[in-house]
Amino acid sequence: MRADGHAPGRPAPDGQDPGELLRRCAEDVREVAEGIGAVAARTGAALLDPRLTGSPHRRRGTALAARWALLRALTGGQGLGRPAAGPPRGPARLPGRAGLPAWVAVTALRLRVAAVLAGHPEFAHDPGTRRLTDALAAGGDTAAVRSLRALFRDPGAQRALAGLTPLKAELLTVRRLLAGEAGPGDGPGWALVPGPPDGPPPAAPVPPVHARDRGEAAAEAVDLTEQERQTIAAEGSFLGFLRNIHVLSGDGRILVQNVRGPDGVVRYVVQAPGTPPGRPRDDGPRDFADAWHDLFATDSPHTRSIRLALEEYGIPRGADLALIGHGEGGTALLNLARDPEFCRAHRVTHVITVGSPDAGLPAADPGTWTAAITDQHDIAHASDGRPGGTGTGPDPNRYALDYAGPAGPFPLRHTVRDYIEHLRAVVPQARETVDDALTPYRGPVVRTRAYRLRNRAHPPEGHPFLTLPTASVATTAGPVDVPVRYYDSSAAHLCYLVDAGAAQALLPAGGRTVPGRARSGRAPGRALAVLSLYEHRCSTIGPYTEVALTVPVADLWRPRRYDLAADLLRRADLRRTGRHVLSLAVSSEEARAVAREVWGQPATLGSAVADLMGRHLGFATMETGLVVTGRLGPGVRCPQPDWALYGRRDGSTVRTLVRAHGAPRLHAGARVRLRLDTAAAEPMAGQLRRLGLDRARPLLVLHQPRFTAHRSAGAVLPR
Repeated sequence: MRADGHAPGRPAPDGQDPGELLRRCAEDVREVAEGIGAVAARTGAALLDPRLTGSPHRRRGTALAARWALLRALTGGQGLGRPAAGPPRGPARLPGRAGLPAWVAVTALRLRVAAVLAGHPEFAHDPGTRRLTDALAAGGDTAAVRSLRALFRDPGAQRALAGLTPLKAELLTVRRLLAGEAGPGDGPGWALVPGPPDGPPPAAPVPPVHARDRGEAAAEAVDLTEQERQTIAAEGSFLGFLRNIHVLSGDGRILVQNVRGPDGVVRYVVQAPGTPPGRPRDDGPRDFADAWHDLFATDSPHTRSIRLALEEYGIPRGADLALIGHGEGGTALLNLARDPEFCRAHRVTHVITVGSPDAGLPAADPGTWTAAITDQHDIAHASDGRPGGTGTGPDPNRYALDYAGPAGPFPLRHTVRDYIEHLRAVVPQARETVDDALTPYRGPVVRTRAYRLRNRAHPPEGHPFLTLPTASVATTAGPVDVPVRYYDSSAAHLCYLVDAGAAQALLPAGGRTVPGRARSGRAPGRALAVLSLYEHRCSTIGPYTEVALTVPVADLWRPRRYDLAADLLRRADLRRTGRHVLSLAVSSEEARAVAREVWGQPATLGSAVADLMGRHLGFATMETGLVVTGRLGPGVRCPQPDWALYGRRDGSTVRTLVRAHGAPRLHAGARVRLRLDTAAAEPMAGQLRRLGLDRARPLLVLHQPRFTAHRSAGAVLPR
């Protein structure tokens, strides 16, 4: 149910769909904002026109009156509300003076956010939507403008904002007006290539993104692993091609295959994954505006990289070619099919996309059969927030299906694995339709080659801290690269003083693992317990939440009662102490498999809602009933904590090193409270109760609102 008491997608009592009504209002208000911005630009240009500035000596009275009227219209509170001073293209660059155009555009953005959430309230949990709504709710229009300006400057927010394709038009308008950009009449590329938010304007018009990045695309042939070769489909079929995409998703590779059809003719199939939500990409543009430009430009680095891979593969001129992609990969293939030069060299017979944003432009060859399959719960595909068409429609070469799959949290509804399951169980008729269209490609695969796509215009994400050598480790959830890297995370570590005997009782039997003792004489017989709350928005194992209960322990071979504090001054790889993980709950199956099989930690599945970026903490788990709320007290900057974590696997201790980079602060924890809202006993809830932490307030809270980190593979110790 929505806040207005009606089910999502159902009309209100007056017969109008609230989401559609809000969308139309947002479009109208956005057009008004752009019109006001154009008027403001023309007014400023007229005010600074040399012909007008030099005229008072000849027609003093008339010219002064005209300039005064223009000045009042431009700067007055009842007018455009913009400063008169400043560069011609950038009067709104002055801090706090966005003016009427930006304020109206912010209103349009609020309306569009409300329209999206009216039909899909689950999108409120998406990190990009949450950060955007927090900025829009920062008080009045002036405070919202200030918050949005800070959000657009934040490099860490660009990935999250780029996923909000239903808000594309409004976000670009607000960003342009806050940056003091030119309008539609000021040359190509204006809508997607903003100037810098501060400082002087560029001396020359800013060229489009594809012109600046030309020549930076690259593709290199790579070998598949043995496990991948066994998984890649040996027969051509729609689900087989999608499973291939699932195998390659997440590391910038595409697959090209030769398929011998029923008629004996060899044809070619290109399969391109998109970047799964919450996973890093090495070729990412600088910000969300560049990301959208690259997404829909036929000459984007992604599309050019695919062309380079196909040239290296050696597809004969005039050969039949089918393009199949998911997410961004599907959009890049659509752009390729819209390139007349490419279609003159190859006969593109089919373009099939699942979960892909689409600019709605036709293929260069009118005989190309195109199919677009999208889940209405997938925010990533909706370029304008409206549901797409269903069925073939009037064009026999166009098939579109926008279905309502099982409701679930984003980004889970965007993964190719979910689309595969939906095509099997929810919309099997779509699978049958596409398979019938792909009949010429239904045959044995005779050659397979993978290519890694690169964009040399930008450094790898997380460089240099996360630029590390990796190794692949097999798990029950699939191969995982270690160290596991975290590109955008938040954390809060709640530190409690607990009874040392109770802590010892929870540690592995045998007496070899001894809790570290507090040095203070006021707390004899006391030990530390740490409850760590995490929200990982982007990592190499996907986005997930994590809550871990740990006890700092002494050296496994030479335990000393008070060596914990001194050991914290050493580097993590030189420490003999560490934090033993008593219990752990994560929200994804892949994270659970890695924690158990690689790090030896007793992980269980458990969903959670986390808000750890601000001064007010909020974290709630569904299964255990654990709730942490409260506002952080006074804090001070502190050194970046690195951790050595201990787990158990097959009777041995497993040691994992965690290195982090951020700006942590140490806070008094008197205003933060932990409570257990259910009678659940095991594992974590029971351990918290035995330590006496239900309704307890932490002694200290180590807060990391934004940080990056990497966790090594677990090293097995003979203890």
